Amino acid sequence: MKTYKDSINEICSNIHTGLVDFSEPRERASIPTQASSEFITNKQQGDWAEDVLFRAINENSENLVAVRYGKSDDLVAGDVGFEKFFNNYQEELDTIGKRPDLLLFNKADFDPGLGLDISMKDSNEICSYVSKAIAAIEVRSSAFLINKYTEETNRVLQENIDKAISLRNKILSEYLDVLEQKRPELVPLLRQLDDVSVRSLNFKTPTWRSSSRLQELSSLLSEIKKCLKVIQKRNSLSITPKVEDLKVVHKWIQTYDVPHYYVQVFFDRIYGMSFQHILELIANPALEDEKYFIEQDSKNQNKTTIKIPSQDGICLAGAVTEPNHHSVRKELNKGRLLFYVKFDGGEAFLDKENFEKLFDCSL
Repeated sequence: MKTYKDSINEICSNIHTGLVDFSEPRERASIPTQASSEFITNKQQGDWAEDVLFRAINENSENLVAVRYGKSDDLVAGDVGFEKFFNNYQEELDTIGKRPDLLLFNKADFDPGLGLDISMKDSNEICSYVSKAIAAIEVRSSAFLINKYTEETNRVLQENIDKAISLRNKILSEYLDVLEQKRPELVPLLRQLDDVSVRSLNFKTPTWRSSSRLQELSSLLSEIKKCLKVIQKRNSLSITPKVEDLKVVHKWIQTYDVPHYYVQVFFDRIYGMSFQHILELIANPALEDEKYFIEQDSKNQNKTTIKIPSQDGICLAGAVTEPNHHSVRKELNKGRLLFYVKFDGGEAFLDKENFEKLFDCSL
């Protein structure tokens, strides 16, 4: 019988090695020299995202227990003891892979003696216990209200569609004779421009200057091109696995054979997707720039990130109340001061049906 890790291996064998080569050892990360306020704020946001999901599951589930598992030490570059922590973490990545943030256990398999947090336990001590988990969750966070983002992007999208169609109408009614003379192939292209075709339409913009009508036509076509650029740009928030994490997540799955999931927490909604589905997407090059995008993420040290539209995942919580937040002062060992934002509170309202659909279990 094929195991979960066998299925993952099969999919990984079909992923282009130019994106990630699972047969090669991972590149060990260099130790960071110093932390920034932005880095610590992002870490605090990630910790909050994990906590809000952890609480939502444990406060609402009759059959499951969520347990903290991922490394959660508060040390950052510049703190005493960080170098030892970092090196130990790198060793663990090479030994068992990357611990997901949360594990889900059936209540019958939950060990009250180990409690709700096993993040500081040595991997050898809890190896057999971890293997009993029914799901592993990597929690990602995003500092957006996805509802407002979607509302605004839809408004801009429709505005540009309407403008492109209006420009098309003006060209066909006032400049058709010139267009048929200079660029006749654009006539059927413009005639088919509508709410659907505008999302894939493309043409080279002319730069005519020899007459006022040609200049005007050139300008109108240029304006349509600008609209197309806005319409066709990726305009959705995403589930965001990092390419460098694929190997260490794969390693963890090979160690424990537990189904793995990515969950993206926004400040008003939560979406999830299985790691298996993520791999299936990136194993299909034809889906790049349609179902997934590969980008250098400037907000994450320019690390290569796979971005999958959130709406293509499963909505695990249709509502999240925002956390409280306050400023914190941190003094590093050489007297350097950092100020960052700490989050606490907030509540996620789980969609029972969608949760059970994604994790294939009874909440």
